[in-house]
Amino acid sequence: MVRSVAFVDESLTVLEEALDECRASSVWAWPDTTLVDALDCLQAHIQGAIEFQLRLIREVDGRAVAAGQGAKSTADWLRDRYRIKKETASQLVRLAAALDRDLPATGHALANGDINVEQADEIAKAVATLPAEHRVVAEKRLVDDADTFGPIQLRVLGKRIFENVAPEEAAARIRAEFERAEERAILGRDLRLSEVPGENRVRLTGWLDRESAAHLRAATDPLSAPRSSAGEPDVRTPGQRRVDALVEVCRIAMACRELPDNGGDRPQIVVTVDYDVLRDQLGMATLDDGSPLSATAARRLACDAALLPAVLGTAGQVLDVGRENRLIKGPLRRALVVRDRGCAFPGCDRPPRWADGHHIVHWADGGTTSLDNAVLLCGRHHRLIHHSPWQVRINPADGLPEFTPPTYIDPAQKPQRNRYHRRE
Repeated sequence: MVRSVAFVDESLTVLEEALDECRASSVWAWPDTTLVDALDCLQAHIQGAIEFQLRLIREVDGRAVAAGQGAKSTADWLRDRYRIKKETASQLVRLAAALDRDLPATGHALANGDINVEQADEIAKAVATLPAEHRVVAEKRLVDDADTFGPIQLRVLGKRIFENVAPEEAAARIRAEFERAEERAILGRDLRLSEVPGENRVRLTGWLDRESAAHLRAATDPLSAPRSSAGEPDVRTPGQRRVDALVEVCRIAMACRELPDNGGDRPQIVVTVDYDVLRDQLGMATLDDGSPLSATAARRLACDAALLPAVLGTAGQVLDVGRENRLIKGPLRRALVVRDRGCAFPGCDRPPRWADGHHIVHWADGGTTSLDNAVLLCGRHHRLIHHSPWQVRINPADGLPEFTPPTYIDPAQKPQRNRYHRRE
């Protein structure tokens, strides 16, 4: 039935008069049941009015009224005319088109006030993802579900509706979508190291596909757990523990000597440092990419066979480029493993393959590369020895390493040993 414009105007006038009468009511005097009944009735009528509004929006959009009035789109026109958010306007235009084109049952339920506009929007978005031949059945099922579930639950049901109405097709689609997502993840993998100017640190960002992430987690998770030793709790944050674990994995990989060559050389860190700086721990060193490094960090790295130091004299001449006799390797490394059996720091359980050979008296200070001047330390305790009052020595009586704690841990500074590896 085609209604005349005059009839519609008259109906809207009647509606406005009815609302005026409702607003004039003394609702404070109504009993609870009347309040609830009135609210239910009004909610249904509001949804019915929204359905009619959506039909009007669809007609405005179809006639390109917005373009005729200089707007870029119907959504922009609605936003400017009714001072609503662009997101709300776009949702109205999209839902209006969906109800007109594909969702007769949803439109009917909204007009009758059986569902609300938020539920209708979730139904529309769910049905739009389905093949055309399954949309009618899926829409009916979701409209029925809307009698029980709100928009959030309908969104979840909408994601599963294809599995309910066409399980075999849904399984095939899910597999195909998963494979496409997996391929996108592989193609989109990315890792970047960015210098942060003035902050003496590097920002690590990136994306991993799930398989690569599984390898990373498997390698770093065991190293990321909190560790307490020698009466000191592990105060590192979870993020700091993960960073230390990643660096530890890199150190282990470099020490295993199975990485491919880089320009004919084994992968290594190159540090350029003046001899006086290295000896006195004053001044700066330089990495091979030009980045500055403290002398303390250079001394710590110089304990590791993965580092190649280029030591310069006062005139800049090269005094030492990776002296072979300073590296703790070969028979000496094997002797250290037999003696220390892992990180020698008290309470540490790290095995030998995760430990560096540390010069007790630094080679830059004239220390020898020998068993009585070396000890195995994991990455964490290697840093601790270089950056804290802890001291290490070889006991002359039995030739085993022992560690002297700072006074704030033990005022008597009684030497401690690792009992984890040596339990006899």
